[in-house]
Amino acid sequence: MQQAIHSHSIQTQGPGLYEFSRAVNSFVAQTGMSTGLLTVFVRHTSCSLLIQENADPDVQVDLDGFFKRLVPETMDWLVHTLEGPDDMPAHIKAALTQTSIGVPVSEGRPVFGSWQGIYLFEHRRRPHRREIVLHLIGE
Repeated sequence: MQQAIHSHSIQTQGPGLYEFSRAVNSFVAQTGMSTGLLTVFVRHTSCSLLIQENADPDVQVDLDGFFKRLVPETMDWLVHTLEGPDDMPAHIKAALTQTSIGVPVSEGRPVFGSWQGIYLFEHRRRPHRREIVLHLIGE
């Protein structure tokens, strides 16, 4: 068994989905491993990770719109407000999604479906530099 780890940064420009499938595919290829398990982990509490369709950009627009309606910034009962009105809703959105994803690796590639991509889902309004850790264990 071998292991490899890599950090990847994504600069966001506000809410939305930012695909980074190419970076994931490149990392796996550079390791030389043919079979294993890739863990993708985001080191933040106000954004999350998704595997989602990457063929039609309307999917990303609709997902972002759904989460804005599900967890609006206008919840006046929230207690955690020190970091702005979008911070606690961002934490809730992250809690409803995921900060870590496992992806099988076979024949030297992540086993994504035909229309799947991996995304950072930014929940905050202002730009952020987000760090994602990729860890592959395999052979």
